[in-house]
Amino acid sequence: MNVTSRRTARPRRAPARSVGSVRLPAPARVARSAGVAALVGALLAGALAAPAGALLVPGAPVVTGPVTGPVTGPVAGTGAAPSGTVRSTVDGATASAGSAAPATSDEPPTARTTWAVEPATAEGPDGRVSYRLTVDPGGQAVEHVTVTNFSDHPATFDVYASDGVVTADGQFDLLSAGTAPTDGGSWITLGEGEAAGPTQRVEIAAESSVTVPFTVAVPADATPGDHPAGVVAALARAEGDGSTVTFDTRVGARLHLRVAGDLAPALALTDVRATYEPSWNPFAPGAVRVEYTLANEGNVRLGADTQAAVAGLLGWNAREVVAPAQREVLPGQEAGGTVVVDGVWPLGKVSGDLTTTPLVVGDDVVEVTLSPVAATYGAWALPWVQLGSLLVLVGLVLAAVRARRRREARTQARIDAAVAAQAAQRT
Repeated sequence: MNVTSRRTARPRRAPARSVGSVRLPAPARVARSAGVAALVGALLAGALAAPAGALLVPGAPVVTGPVTGPVTGPVAGTGAAPSGTVRSTVDGATASAGSAAPATSDEPPTARTTWAVEPATAEGPDGRVSYRLTVDPGGQAVEHVTVTNFSDHPATFDVYASDGVVTADGQFDLLSAGTAPTDGGSWITLGEGEAAGPTQRVEIAAESSVTVPFTVAVPADATPGDHPAGVVAALARAEGDGSTVTFDTRVGARLHLRVAGDLAPALALTDVRATYEPSWNPFAPGAVRVEYTLANEGNVRLGADTQAAVAGLLGWNAREVVAPAQREVLPGQEAGGTVVVDGVWPLGKVSGDLTTTPLVVGDDVVEVTLSPVAATYGAWALPWVQLGSLLVLVGLVLAAVRARRRREARTQARIDAAVAAQAAQRT
C-alpha cells in the first residue's frame, strides 16, 4: 500500500504591530503638528504678555495698576510742555522720590490721580516752563508754584524743594526725598508765616488748584554762580500706611538759580584712559576706545563738545572722531564720556589728544571767554590677532608637511618590502 504524504500549507499570520508604531495618514499627521504648534504658540504668547517683573514670590506684596509720568526720573517742567504744565498720572500707591518708607495715596487703590506743577504768580500759573532767578548774596526772592489736581476726587500732595543733579544719561533731576539738600534747595522755604517750612502738605479738591508761595533766601556767604534746584509735588502717603512696595512719582519745575558775582567757567578732563580693541578679522583694523571724565570745576553749568585725535608712529594713520556732546554738567559735578576711534591698525603704540570745548547751555548768559581744555592719551596696539593667525597658519603648514612625509615614508617602506620579497622569490 503506497502512502503518499502531503504537506498542508498553513495560513501565514501577519506580523503583530505595536500600537505605538501605527503611522497616521498624512492629513492626520499635519493636524497633529498644527495642534502642537498652536499649543506652544499659546504658551509663548502668554509668557510674553506677562508684564515685566510679574514673577510672584510667596509672601511678597503685589502692586497692580499702570503708572505713567516721571517715576524716579527727571523732574519735569523744563520745557516738556509749551504751556509750562507738566502732568503725572498714577493708579494706586505712590511715594515721594527715593523714599524707603511705605507711601501711598489717600485715595482707594483703584483711584486714578492726575496732577500738574506750574511756575506761577500769586494769581496763578503764568506760562513759564521753569524759574530763572539771579539773587545777590544775602538777598531774597519770592516765587509761587501752582499744583493742579485734575482728578475727579480730592488728593493730598507733599510740595518740597531740593538740589539739582544730572543723571548718568544726561537728564536733570533732584535729590531723592530721603536726601537733605545742601545747596540751592536748602535755601528755599515753602509757605508763609508760622506754617512756612521745607515741606508743605496741601489738600486739593477734585479738579482744583492750589498756589503755594516760596521764598529763596541766599546766604550772605554764598559763592557766585549757578546753584540749580527745583520744586516738586509728590502724592502724599496715607497716615499709618503699612505697605512695603511703593512707586516713586513726582513732578515739578526747575529753578535756575544764580548768585550774582564773578563767573568762572572751567572744565577739566580727568581720568583719561585709552585701550586698543583689535578686530577678530586679521585683515581688518581695530579701534581705540577712549574713556574720560569731564569735571565742572567752575561756578556755572556748561555743555561740552569733545573731539579725539589719534595717530600711529610718525603720525601714520591719523584719525579724528567727535564724541557725543555733553548737554549739561553742573558746577561741582562730573560726567563720564566715551569715544571710539575706528580704523586703527595694530602697528605699535598709538597716541592722541582729547580736546573739549565748553558751551553755554540754553538761555544762560556767560560773558566770559570759554577756553578749550585738552588731555593726551596713549595705548599699545599690538597685532596679537595677526600673530595668532600666523602661528595657526604656520602650524597647519608644518602639520601638512609632516603628514606628507609620513605618507611618503610609508609608501617607500611598502615599495622596499615588495622589492625585497621579489628578490627573495628569485633566489
